[in-house]
Amino acid sequence: MKKILLIAFCVLSFGALSHAQNLKFGHLNTNELIGLMSERDSAVVKLQAYQTDLEETLEGMGTEYNNKLNEYQRKRNEWAPVVVETKERELTELGQRIQQFQQNAQQEMAQMQQVLMAPVIEKAQNAITKVAKANNLVYVFDLSAGSLIYFDDAVSLDLLPLAKKELGIPAEKVAPTQFQPATQPTAQ
Repeated sequence: MKKILLIAFCVLSFGALSHAQNLKFGHLNTNELIGLMSERDSAVVKLQAYQTDLEETLEGMGTEYNNKLNEYQRKRNEWAPVVVETKERELTELGQRIQQFQQNAQQEMAQMQQVLMAPVIEKAQNAITKVAKANNLVYVFDLSAGSLIYFDDAVSLDLLPLAKKELGIPAEKVAPTQFQPATQPTAQ
């Protein structure tokens, strides 16, 4: 009985070992793939328009602040102390509103980017999953994460061309640089 268990164990071990030798791996840079997607371009255009709106609002607030500051500086010596105090308080409050707007604008930009990019990322992930399953891959490594130190091209399948084909992206298309907001909204 022990011999039968030992033989069964050996057969199962060799079967598992031979299966382990047939494992297939894949790799791609998801940032590059997403950069090639037309949906990403649409999201970037919407994000840039949103950023422009925020910047225009902030610029208007900055202009209002500068106008009030200039008036204060010109007329300060002419005004009664109570008017000077009121104008100083008004400038302080407007300055605080501008700072609060800047903080809110940065948070809203980050949220808007997340909302706009989520469907793009999901579509890319679905294409990667479909290609990986079609090629019987066990693992797919994302090179954009930067934590993969080495991979062997002879053993690991580059999924970028296959994912591009799955998404209908022309093979010759190369990724543009990633969208980076030009500047954070600032008051003038």
